[in-house]
Amino acid sequence: MNILLTNDDGYQAIGIQILYEALCCDHDVTLAAPDREKSAVGHGITLNAPLRIDSVNLNCGDKGFAISGSPADCVKLALFELFQTPPDLVISGMNNGSNTGININYSGTAAAAREAALNGIPGIAVSLVRGEQMDYQGVAELARQLAGQMKKITLPFGTFLNINAPDRPMEEIRGIKITRQASNNLSTEFEKKKDPKNKNYFWYGNITPIEAQPDTDVYAIANDYISITPVQCDHTDNHLLPDLNILETAFLN
Repeated sequence: MNILLTNDDGYQAIGIQILYEALCCDHDVTLAAPDREKSAVGHGITLNAPLRIDSVNLNCGDKGFAISGSPADCVKLALFELFQTPPDLVISGMNNGSNTGININYSGTAAAAREAALNGIPGIAVSLVRGEQMDYQGVAELARQLAGQMKKITLPFGTFLNINAPDRPMEEIRGIKITRQASNNLSTEFEKKKDPKNKNYFWYGNITPIEAQPDTDVYAIANDYISITPVQCDHTDNHLLPDLNILETAFLN
């Protein structure tokens, strides 16, 4: 399988380097990732500055590409410049930290997989909960096996898979759960401090632990399961459409 591999932590991040080596065992992999960390940039693209592609050496000695843009830029530009025919699959990750629930909206990791889906290419986002027992090798092997199964799965246009793994050795993982996106893990806290000139500045605070519903991604990883969530790019609330029909004529009467 021909795979485009990207991320939002930058091409030098340990997660993407390990994932690249695992995927190369079975697949033809092109690594094209941001030239520096681009975490939490969402689906932003670069409009007011040029994008540059540089050939770089990976830890394993192979060549990859560093791109001076966002994760979505990396996918867009790689499809335009690096591939004569579209890849069979785009994998984004492995991210250093989970991308579950509301955080999917801010995630550059998820954005790269979403950009693939918007171009009609199957996309997978892979993230690993940040902690003391992060099993990069184990999750990379899982991603390699999943990539091999993707030809058996038909993802609808505009849908990608969002995968999150707990910070546990793979032998301690209880299994895989197919989940939905949680909707209540939004960070609303800031840490307020003073700079040397006695002016206020702020850091985002940690997300307060929540009691998630059992069928969600947050619940799965909290209970030592790997979460796989199908995510749609279409944000239309189809259930609400009939109720809004009144607005079509409200200002004509």
